[in-house]
Amino acid sequence: MSTTTNSKNDAYREGSLLTKSDMRKVLLRSCCQDTDWNYERQQNLPACYTMIPVLKRLYKDDRKEMAAALKRHLEFMACTPHIVSLLYGICAAMEEEHKKNKDFDPSIISSVKVSLMGPMAGIGDAFFWGTWLTIATGIGVSFAQQGSLLGPVLFLLIFNVPAVIARIYCLGLGYDNGVKFFANMSNSNIIEKVTKSASILGLMVVGAMAASMISVSIPLEVGVDGAMSSIQSYIDQIMPGFLSLAVFGLMYWLLGKKIKTTTILIILIIVSCIGTYFGVLG
Repeated sequence: MSTTTNSKNDAYREGSLLTKSDMRKVLLRSCCQDTDWNYERQQNLPACYTMIPVLKRLYKDDRKEMAAALKRHLEFMACTPHIVSLLYGICAAMEEEHKKNKDFDPSIISSVKVSLMGPMAGIGDAFFWGTWLTIATGIGVSFAQQGSLLGPVLFLLIFNVPAVIARIYCLGLGYDNGVKFFANMSNSNIIEKVTKSASILGLMVVGAMAASMISVSIPLEVGVDGAMSSIQSYIDQIMPGFLSLAVFGLMYWLLGKKIKTTTILIILIIVSCIGTYFGVLG
């Protein structure tokens, strides 16, 4: 049997190149989302590991496409583990479309993933980590305080059962909506429009992260006695967030020069410590 041809009963959905076994493997592997993490690309290794069953089914006989797909899914990844299967379902549908349609631009897979992971993480973190975990902990602790073994049992069940259900439901939802989206495309320029929109949104997300998560200031003051002002205040009047943007640009340039992330991190720590000690940086 060909790696991309399945019986009707074995296909995940009617007309699908992927099998039920492939998607079950994706579902199980998605549970490893937080098992491996790094500073450079965060959850990219578990993400690639999760997508391998899909990639093997579609590109097993095409080493070039397989290598490109593996590289594609080793890009930056960060999302709430409990609903990340929604993103994997969408990616599986897009990979399948790429296999069926040679005119499909695979760069859209990365663009859509980047544009969706942020909003999905915001929703997932707020619900599961911020709300549902608190509820489960409160119920579990109330029983545990009474010396009941139901405390830890209820905590694990209340938190994990909805998480497992959400993971299962999201995988099918992501795949089905991905397939329907591509199956219903009638406008010839829809791919280009989606790619451009997703790329713009992805760049906006990256820009917002750079502005909100990078904090650099120069506390040195200039002026005369009684009328001193910090250099940072003048910079902010010209362009708020300029130093954050400059540091982000410098890091991007250094990465482009193939400098290791650990080397950059060590340099940042040393410069920050020295700058803070002498009062040059804040």
